[in-house]
Amino acid sequence: MRIFKFGGASVKDASGVKNVAQVLQHEGTENTLVVISAMGKMTNAFERVVDGYFYKKEDFNEALRFVENFHQQMIDDLFSPKHEVYNKVNHLFGELSGFMARNTSKDYNYVYDQMVGFGELLSTTIVSAYLSEIGVKNQWLDVREFIKTDGNYRDAKINWEQTERQIQEKVDVSQLNITQGFLGGFGEETTTLGREGSDYTAGIFAYCLNADSVTIWKDVQGVLNADPRVFSETALLQEISYTEAIEMAFYGASVIHPKTIQPLEQKNIPLYVRSFEDVTKSGTCVGRGKKITPEVPCFIVKKNQILVAISAKDFSFMVEDNISDVFKKLHDYKLKVNLIQNSAISFSVCVEDKYNNFEDFYNDLKGAYKIRAYKNATLFTIRHFNDEAIETIRKRGKSIIRQINTETAQLVIQENTKS
Repeated sequence: MRIFKFGGASVKDASGVKNVAQVLQHEGTENTLVVISAMGKMTNAFERVVDGYFYKKEDFNEALRFVENFHQQMIDDLFSPKHEVYNKVNHLFGELSGFMARNTSKDYNYVYDQMVGFGELLSTTIVSAYLSEIGVKNQWLDVREFIKTDGNYRDAKINWEQTERQIQEKVDVSQLNITQGFLGGFGEETTTLGREGSDYTAGIFAYCLNADSVTIWKDVQGVLNADPRVFSETALLQEISYTEAIEMAFYGASVIHPKTIQPLEQKNIPLYVRSFEDVTKSGTCVGRGKKITPEVPCFIVKKNQILVAISAKDFSFMVEDNISDVFKKLHDYKLKVNLIQNSAISFSVCVEDKYNNFEDFYNDLKGAYKIRAYKNATLFTIRHFNDEAIETIRKRGKSIIRQINTETAQLVIQENTKS
């Protein structure tokens, strides 16, 4: 039994859908379950629809038309007129309209999950129909009937006992199955597993079905030691361990979702990252006890960071009570912490301001502490660093903070300074 996962980039247009079919035909379709994300940037597009609907924005109708037109063009490019898929797609949009008409909830997270999930339902409906059209027999599965969660909308937790029972009892592993990533079910409601949760979906099915392997198909040749959009020279990592993959994900590497590795490691299920653009290449294998091959420094970049230096106004020590107070504020304002450094009289933290709460955080603390902020900074993390790798990063700008341990070096580089 194999699990394949295709992300939005693999089905961003009609030629992408056709290529997914070619990949499946090349790899074989028996004993395979395929997890598919929303097409292209449709999750972002659906988020704009949700915002327009929930906040009654003027651009709501435009955002909805964009989503409808995108999928209409997709099926126009793949199918002949009057194909049954037109009715299926129209029915899904009818369900979306029905929800918007009857909904009375003021809970944004609940509304988000009920609406954004249509991206995956639409993409899998279209891919499944196309495969059937070209003679590739498959079964479309509604993942909400299999992956059961709690009601923590937008970041739902898996009910493993119920999920494992549903999957093992109801999935026919002898055939090709097509299902959605990112989504789960809580009673009759839709939940989501967090952004980029489709990789996690693949890991959940692999765990429950005792799969032989999971393959994540991407538009890169595998796991690289650096982002090619940032670094001109990169190397393909042919093998890495589960531990290394989790470490890289923790520091912000985007190739593998942090939650994906855990269920695979428990049952020693290898994870492959391969290119859907060149199926002849073996890509990267993630498994137990594997060393990094080749042994090279790995660079992880997080942009748009804010480095905050905090000290007591009376020049006293920053002790547990002060630091605890700061961490509570960080939690209250939903600022994600990516690096911490403290001395006797100061405490520095590098954060992401995903919810635009930093100014409120700053104003809340400035009465009790001296606080200095460096905005638009970049956090570089180097796994398995050497002197040359550190010097490469230092040349990119002024280093505000450098933190080094046995395996990892982190540097916060100031791009623009504002105090």
